[in-house]
Amino acid sequence: MTNKHRLIIFYKQYFQDFFMEQNIKVQKKILWTFDLIEELPRVPEIYLKHIENTSGIYEIRVQNGNDIFRIFCFFNKDKCIILGNGFQKKTEKTPMNQITLAQKIKLEYEKENKR
Repeated sequence: MTNKHRLIIFYKQYFQDFFMEQNIKVQKKILWTFDLIEELPRVPEIYLKHIENTSGIYEIRVQNGNDIFRIFCFFNKDKCIILGNGFQKKTEKTPMNQITLAQKIKLEYEKENKR
């Protein structure tokens, strides 16, 4: 049994809807990336990177061949990574509407999980 440094948690259907739209190869690569993020003590930016000018929004970065995928997430107080929306990246710059959606999901989560 491996010692996990983080735990990835699905929040509502945001991630699942995106995941189910992907082919099996992409799904396997996403799950492989999740395992890596949970198990490595320090995750390289190639797999998990903070989004500049946001309040705690990160992107999980998945590449399968020439296809690039991003899954937005954030941390809660328990070192858990909460998954938000995902999308296939087709341009150099991340679409602002995807970042805005990720911020809305984070706020929604925080309102529901006040301690």
